[in-house]
Amino acid sequence: MLEQYQTIRQQGQAEIVEKKSRFIATVRPVKTEEEAKEFIYEMKKKYWDATHNVFAYQIGPKNEIQRFSDDGEPQGTAGMPVLDVLQKEDIKNAAIVVTRYFGGTLLGTGGLVRAYGKAAKEGMIAAGIWEVIFYKKFYVSVAYTDAGKVQYEILQGGYTLYDTIYTENVTYVVLTKAAWGDAFLKKMIDVTSNRAQIKEDMPFYGAWLDGQLQIL
Repeated sequence: MLEQYQTIRQQGQAEIVEKKSRFIATVRPVKTEEEAKEFIYEMKKKYWDATHNVFAYQIGPKNEIQRFSDDGEPQGTAGMPVLDVLQKEDIKNAAIVVTRYFGGTLLGTGGLVRAYGKAAKEGMIAAGIWEVIFYKKFYVSVAYTDAGKVQYEILQGGYTLYDTIYTENVTYVVLTKAAWGDAFLKKMIDVTSNRAQIKEDMPFYGAWLDGQLQIL
């Protein structure tokens, strides 16, 4: 199980023009190869009159599935530059289709590589990139006399103070990266001399959007 990875937030699209050729990049998050193939079919049907519908996708925790197609462009000038955009950013579970409408001027090998790569990159930016983290969630309940030092340790340790609940005690809702969970528990026990009441909730994948946590 991956503790942290990058993926596409939502479907996005961008268009560039190179020497009168239009390059339309459509990017979509996909979880399976079947979803990727359906997306590619959908784009080819939508842009049935295009000169080329080049695609690339990368799927799996270790990018086990990687496919691309030049769709009639010279070998290595189209599909591979699109896949390269996904590989360089290590974007998982994403597919890109770059549609080209030929403008009458040949771009040459280097020009095609740059155009397809640039379009794919712009499409990916339009779709948005999520940093997805596998979180552990803790409820740390302490007396008010311990609250100050507990909060200090949470913030200094780089953990996420997700919420604070004030009742007869103070309860801190804390998110930690999964690998940091044991160290966090030990720190809370040590700093309160084992006085803290700690409950661990179910772990989950989450990503932040405009300061709000999205549970995936």
